[in-house]
Amino acid sequence: MQIRCVSHTLSRTFSHTLPVAMLAVSLLIAGCGSSPKRDSSTASSSGGGSSRGGGYYKDDGPPDRPPSDLELVPDAMPAVEPLASGPNRPYNVFGKNYTPDTSGRPYRVQGLASWYGKKFHGQKTSNGDTYDMYGMSAAHTTLPIPSYVRVTRVSTGKTVLLRVNDRGPFHSDRIIDLSYTAAVKLGILGAGSAEVVVEHLTPTEIARIRAERAGEQTEYASRAPATVAMLEASAAASTVAPAPAYINTPAPSTGFGSQDSLPADTIAATAPIAFGAAPSQIEALPPPAPMAPRPVPAAQPAYPSASAASAGLSAPSTAAAPVLDGVYLQLGAFSGQQNAQDLLGRLRSQLTDWAEPLRIVLVGNLHRVRIGPYADRVTAQLAANRLQQRVNMTAMIVTQ
Repeated sequence: MQIRCVSHTLSRTFSHTLPVAMLAVSLLIAGCGSSPKRDSSTASSSGGGSSRGGGYYKDDGPPDRPPSDLELVPDAMPAVEPLASGPNRPYNVFGKNYTPDTSGRPYRVQGLASWYGKKFHGQKTSNGDTYDMYGMSAAHTTLPIPSYVRVTRVSTGKTVLLRVNDRGPFHSDRIIDLSYTAAVKLGILGAGSAEVVVEHLTPTEIARIRAERAGEQTEYASRAPATVAMLEASAAASTVAPAPAYINTPAPSTGFGSQDSLPADTIAATAPIAFGAAPSQIEALPPPAPMAPRPVPAAQPAYPSASAASAGLSAPSTAAAPVLDGVYLQLGAFSGQQNAQDLLGRLRSQLTDWAEPLRIVLVGNLHRVRIGPYADRVTAQLAANRLQQRVNMTAMIVTQ
């Protein structure tokens, strides 16, 4: 979960020691709403998986009746967004200066992640969003707001994509705060914290992820090279403006407590770096174009449907019927045809009684393994849940 404003942080950390007058001043300056007090010295450290376990503060925790399917919540959809002005100004918390990094430089840091629960559900984040403990978001002290990160748990390789929309955690031993659902997906609820690697997604990575998750090449992807060029030109042609005066009352967040393998010897165990470039360099970027599904071009070959390909998987069928418009489950997108066919073969061997056709569709230069079509997204989601139980794979819902 996230820290809403500095006053929330102060009340959480010094709820038994800070004079009431100082709290009142902090609240007035920050201009934030009231927030439950937390005592960071009494954070739970239960190592089990009970409903009250986790690295939250003693007056916080998981929901009383959490949904049973939170691991199926999709990751955040990355986007290149205009930066918010307030949360990206330098600030000071507990006597330490923080300068948000708006330079666009690569960021890859290893350290502890923690999470937050129900106490802050529904409250405002640093950029004015409403915190949703069932969403896929995070808080960070210096990354741009908003921005997107890939968080990988070192011990398991589990990975999630999150939207950074808050400030925190202000603890020397933690580098990022996760929403409750993000903690569920990474498997860190019981321990309360875990060693992770945090990577800031670049515009190029964002364009690639969007193209793959959408199941087709989009106008957004075509805009990516121009976006990258604008960022690089801005960084190269301009000098860094003098940092504005530090402010004592930013709007940070309360510090809280797919599967790529990440070799330990390639992880940089360094502290976060703040570069302090002028926020105006990026705020002027145009917002990304909305994604719009496009039909498969008629000239592109379609791969065999479930019935047409029963005789073999090695060669595409030029006589295959065109793919119908509708909602599909996508299990993978590959540049190599053979990789897509290998996955299709494995799925067919495990899903011999699956009702909807399994197929490979070539869109752009990617071979996409899909199941469907389904009548609507609700039906597709139900099928995705069954698929997860059958083959332990998380499908993406796409519209053709």
